[in-house]
Amino acid sequence: MSILITTVVSVFIFGLVVMIHELGHFICAKKAGIQVNEFSIGMGPALFSRVKNGTRYSIRALPVGGYVSMEGEDEELSEEEQFSDPEIPPEAKTGLPFPKVKVWKRIIVVAAGAVMNLVLGFVVLLLLFSGSDTLASRTVALVEEGSAVEASGLQVGDEILAINGRRCFVTNDIIYELQRSEDFTADFTVKRNGEKVQINDVQFDQVQNGDTVTMNMGFKVYALEKTPLNVIGQAFDYTLFYARLVFRSLVDLVTQRVSVTELSGPVGIVSAINQAAGMGLSEVLSLLALLTVNLGIFNLLPFPALDGGKLVFLFIEGIFRRPLPKRFEIWVNMAGLFFLFAVMIFATFNDITRLF
Repeated sequence: MSILITTVVSVFIFGLVVMIHELGHFICAKKAGIQVNEFSIGMGPALFSRVKNGTRYSIRALPVGGYVSMEGEDEELSEEEQFSDPEIPPEAKTGLPFPKVKVWKRIIVVAAGAVMNLVLGFVVLLLLFSGSDTLASRTVALVEEGSAVEASGLQVGDEILAINGRRCFVTNDIIYELQRSEDFTADFTVKRNGEKVQINDVQFDQVQNGDTVTMNMGFKVYALEKTPLNVIGQAFDYTLFYARLVFRSLVDLVTQRVSVTELSGPVGIVSAINQAAGMGLSEVLSLLALLTVNLGIFNLLPFPALDGGKLVFLFIEGIFRRPLPKRFEIWVNMAGLFFLFAVMIFATFNDITRLF
């Protein structure tokens, strides 16, 4: 895939995911009556900038982030507000500072960015499934004759509910859990003739592929009838599937099931976009859905510097009727930000190492 196409697609995906996220913050802040000083897509030097109704709208050179700057959000308020942007005079700022708005409104504003990412993921998946030829169910349609799966007791008509104790909502859940299974063996929970049945130690045939050994699933599932209700259901379930991947990946890192050397950063994402662009529009949209849902869920994690960390401070303020000291919040967020930058640098180093 040419560098030009990869660049265009990468900028489109990064820009759309960031714009939707920041738009969520921006719209809710405006509705809550908060003064928004700047709405920026991208970081670094400004390529385009315009002031309208007391807010600066900017497009910046680096399409790797963005921000909504709200009055008083990250600084201690004084009796007389200080305005650093000469093009936005104090009289043009008709909104309230962020800390002066009711705490429940601030919670909505902070959470809105991640929610918009999830909504975007759902809409993209809705478009994908609307244009697909078939929808896959979780009901077994075929078991290969003479296969290890057949000998283990899996039958045609079984609806797969869980694998290794983990609930399966979509076919990708089934594939994901089987890939994580050890020794080509898994425990199935199925619905058979209206009853829940446990099938332990389901065996899978092994296929030698060069130096690697892969699993032969040995069964196929029925297609779902393509109705509007089924399309919406699949889009919703796959949004949940992508969301669960974030938590599963974090658990795998903590438990060392996956090495930290597998972490990937912006370079790895661009490499994935390059591969997706070479496979067609549907793969690009699938990756877009994955990235935007991942960004939404990741931002809701209760970690300093993320939206989830800010929500923790707001919930504490709501419970105790008073905010924590602003200086403490700033230092905690700075520490979290430095940690996230360190992780990004490490992940980028991993990406570059894999490339060369």
